Amino acid sequence: MNGEAKHILITAGGTGGHMFPAEALAEDLLDRGFKVSLATDARGKKYKFADGVPTYVLKSGAMKSGFLSKIKTAGALFFGFMQAKKLVDKIKPSVVVGFGGYPSFPAMYAGQKKNIPTILHEQNAVLGKANSYLAPKTDRIALSWNDVSGMDDSDSVRSVITGNPVRPDIAALYNKAYPSLEQDGPLRIFVMGGSLGAHVFSEVLPVALSSLSADHRARLEIVQQCREEDIEDVRKAYEASDIDAELKVFFDDVADQLESCHLVIARSGAGTVAEVTTAGRPAIFVPYPHHADQQQKRNADAVADAGGAWVMTQNGFTTEAVLARVETFLQNPETLFRAAENARSCGRPDAARKLGNLVTALASGWDKADQKPFDLTQGRI
Repeated sequence: MNGEAKHILITAGGTGGHMFPAEALAEDLLDRGFKVSLATDARGKKYKFADGVPTYVLKSGAMKSGFLSKIKTAGALFFGFMQAKKLVDKIKPSVVVGFGGYPSFPAMYAGQKKNIPTILHEQNAVLGKANSYLAPKTDRIALSWNDVSGMDDSDSVRSVITGNPVRPDIAALYNKAYPSLEQDGPLRIFVMGGSLGAHVFSEVLPVALSSLSADHRARLEIVQQCREEDIEDVRKAYEASDIDAELKVFFDDVADQLESCHLVIARSGAGTVAEVTTAGRPAIFVPYPHHADQQQKRNADAVADAGGAWVMTQNGFTTEAVLARVETFLQNPETLFRAAENARSCGRPDAARKLGNLVTALASGWDKADQKPFDLTQGRI
């Protein structure tokens, strides 16, 4: 990049679903020669972000029910906006990119108030609340899915389908073959519970799998994420059933686990779905049931509609239903092989590059005619 490097401000809520795609974009932008800074909330500090990217913590809060809670959140967001305004004045970003969550709101809003080009990235198949507030004044909306609900026509005009960026080690799995799966060979199942774990997996899976025949149990290789309070009970249950199981509270080798597994059982948060489909692994998705907009259900349905996953509601994730499903896979492994390719068809391993292209175009002024006034079809007014 000729001359002084342009500065890009990335802002994201402090959860893995927001931070991991933000980091993937940061790595791409650094490779292009941009300067990059990150604005997040206190939770985001626990993530090891891309090397050389300074992190700024802004005050924020999620909008909850109740008058007092809303007043408290509004005050936190206003304070965060004042912090973000100072940050924007200090680093003078060429573009602000928001990855959703209320913690992304202050920096994005500050950028819009300063008439700085902004890009929203929506990971889910439903436009999030914070993103829906920001969308009308945003220059570009980067989407992970072809069909996203909650968008107005004016939002759709400015939308670009990039996919949901995944880390390079996950993206590298896209072109790797599905592991060998023999009729009587091992079946490796990787169970992910999301950022907080999922008690339902610890409760149902050991009981369901213990009901398999001895021959089928001998073929299983389970790698499962468990909550700290569940892990010993789950370990004892698998040992009593003579099922080979590796259990951890957190896996820092997700790419390796995805590469070696035949089936994933997981929640269907946007980041998990992006990683599983990019790796080309069939999945049983059990969406988190308590989101008002059912965003995880929409994410899972998009893959299931392509033939790459099976969706089970939490109420339907019973020992009997799981037992029947796993028995089918053990008896007909070609079912998983076909689903793997269908899952891969939903993956977008080049999402970080596509989003980086979008940032580059806005930062360089290539995406706009200088003489053309901004209007709602373009973003800023």
